[in-house]
Amino acid sequence: MTTVRDSVIDFLRDKGMTVMFGNPGSTELPLYRHWPEDFRYILGLQESAVLSMADGYAQASGKAAVINLHSAAGLGHAMGSLVSAYKNQTPLIVTAGQQARSLLLAEPFLGAVDPTAMPKPYVKWACEPASAAETPQAIARAYAIAMTPPKGPVFVSIPVDDWDQPSGLVQPLDFLGSPAPGKKAIAEILPRINAAKKPVMVLGPEVDRAGGWSAAIELAEKLACPVWTSPMSSRCSFPESHPQFAGFLRADETSVFETLAPHDLVLVIGAPAFTYHFENPAPNPLAADLLQFTNDATIASYTKKGAIILGDVASAMEMLLPGVEKRPSFKGVLRAAPQPAPILSLSAAAIVDLLQALRPENALIAEEAPSARPAIQQRLRIDTPGSFFATASGGLGFAGSAAVGAALAHPDKRTIALLGDGSALYTIQALWTAAKENLPVTYIIINNGGYEALIGIARRWQTPSVGTDLSGLDFVNLAEGFGMKARRATTCAEMEKALGEAFAFQGPSLIDAIVED
Repeated sequence: MTTVRDSVIDFLRDKGMTVMFGNPGSTELPLYRHWPEDFRYILGLQESAVLSMADGYAQASGKAAVINLHSAAGLGHAMGSLVSAYKNQTPLIVTAGQQARSLLLAEPFLGAVDPTAMPKPYVKWACEPASAAETPQAIARAYAIAMTPPKGPVFVSIPVDDWDQPSGLVQPLDFLGSPAPGKKAIAEILPRINAAKKPVMVLGPEVDRAGGWSAAIELAEKLACPVWTSPMSSRCSFPESHPQFAGFLRADETSVFETLAPHDLVLVIGAPAFTYHFENPAPNPLAADLLQFTNDATIASYTKKGAIILGDVASAMEMLLPGVEKRPSFKGVLRAAPQPAPILSLSAAAIVDLLQALRPENALIAEEAPSARPAIQQRLRIDTPGSFFATASGGLGFAGSAAVGAALAHPDKRTIALLGDGSALYTIQALWTAAKENLPVTYIIINNGGYEALIGIARRWQTPSVGTDLSGLDFVNLAEGFGMKARRATTCAEMEKALGEAFAFQGPSLIDAIVED
């Protein structure tokens, strides 16, 4: 007899999802009966960390990931990371155990009340199958929805007594390619592009997700125009050492409009360019013609003018290239090389300079150091696709655990988690998983003893910064308690030595970098 468990395992194997992330409980145990030898279970010590590990794995591998959570409480713990995964457009199949169907009317212990409502609106689809026999098909449908652009997480609640019930095997669907813009739409906008005197490009994370780096570089060089990154971009979509790379837009309307004002045409490609963090209305509307390319109609709807071209952004750029007239080559450099940071004391800028100089050539970086982000954007150069990951939601707790997932996806590369001390604490349990799996992850904690980014915002708003002191934390002892090698750096010389040793060490380690800024 084929059971629900047999059918689900067979489907996951067919789709290459043989790595499962979880923190199991009683309502999930029947899934693990006869657990297959070709599957790998990655244990996280808290569900928020578990979900971000899967997020990092899915982004770094380019495949969907499957997560197993424990009923309503486990899903509740994971909700912050689920928000980030939704904003990251990461394809995840999030499952949670439910109590036995015969008990549900009485709201049993460890049961979930209205489980499909709980994760909304931060999933693309949520389902608790009406019968056990429908569970494998629900998983298959969840996968299809998660992988359909714009990709994102989905949720399936599975009663504990479903796994041993009879069910047929699921015939999986194959998704071959992403929808491209219509040829007519491309033909209509080409004259507008070729007529522009001063075009500019704004690129966002969708370009990297779509594999559009080469097309973006070729298009930028044909247009001989500046290239900006959208505010708070969670991926890098253009080589930052390229002479046409202009930098990072700030997350307020006035700043964005002022930056784009000198141009008569703005090409926004795969970028939530008009999503802001701070209220700062522009005094005048944006005068330039605006063309926005995206596979996400919701993001497109934020745009107040111009034309929207829906579809895969890499395909869109490739379709544009033959018809775009080549302009004289771009002259000059938009971003000067940063001056070396003073070495008198250890600072965020000095750490980033050392990281730029010493990191392995093919390293992956998961970043969540909000107060150090200006130094990171000015001094660190990301020049390889699929090598930089941050959170698109702004919520903390992503990068420290996402680094574990990225390292699982690419065990042949060094993964670097660049974290603030406040950020690191949100999913500090990920250190245990990195140590247990002996992953090539280097954790760098920029430890300034507080929520420095929040202190800066409070200063800007002329309001007291309450609850921002994080003094007394000892990340070396924390890491060693989780089974990880760790050391502290308080000077540039100590930091340089620590980085050299960490990058030479095959397994995971942590550097607690004490800074004054």
